[in-house]
Amino acid sequence: MTKVLLVEDEVNMAKFVELELEHEGFLVTVAVDGRIGLELALEQDWDIILLDIMLPELNGIEVCRRLRNAKDTPVIMLTARDTIIDRVSGLDSGADDYIPKPFAIEELLARMRSILRRTKPENTEKDKLIYRDITVNLESCIVKRDETVVELTKREYDLLVAFMQNENRVLSRDVLLDRVWGYEAVVETNVVDVYVRYLRNKLDKPKEDSIIQTVRGMGYVMRK
Repeated sequence: MTKVLLVEDEVNMAKFVELELEHEGFLVTVAVDGRIGLELALEQDWDIILLDIMLPELNGIEVCRRLRNAKDTPVIMLTARDTIIDRVSGLDSGADDYIPKPFAIEELLARMRSILRRTKPENTEKDKLIYRDITVNLESCIVKRDETVVELTKREYDLLVAFMQNENRVLSRDVLLDRVWGYEAVVETNVVDVYVRYLRNKLDKPKEDSIIQTVRGMGYVMRK
């Protein structure tokens, strides 16, 4: 799975980008200031970093400069400042691309895909999600358990993918509604419970714990 570090101090912007990227299958971590962002960028391996310029503690230009002394992780600058000087400063600091705010999420995704095609090595497993003996092929949308194909509806498939992309992370019913049914869907939260039951019926094995665990008062989770 493609790991993205998003360094953005505007809460609403960060949440919007995080949800959109996760919906597209990216694994996203958010840092709210430049110092934390730099620490995470240096401590962990990322496929791509989305970096705002105007950040508290340490601005994005300085974060990128320091990162480039140690790593060549691809960086896209996100900023409301769009003068020639700003763009040149961002690229000269080591950024691979530069996109001014406000931007369409489709453009950001296209720029990310373009960079990742050049930098991320080909991997036959990149289009698969694996949890225990369950495999999801994201290109063909085929789900298997023990090499046996499991027939799922679109909602069941989307719900399973949401869980597998967030392994060990408790997802509330509201979060699952947003990711699987969409912000504008007019459905009750108990529809999540219904579809979790459908998945359990199709994927669980007799005498084994369910693959989807209930966390009382919080939501559901798939844990190792």
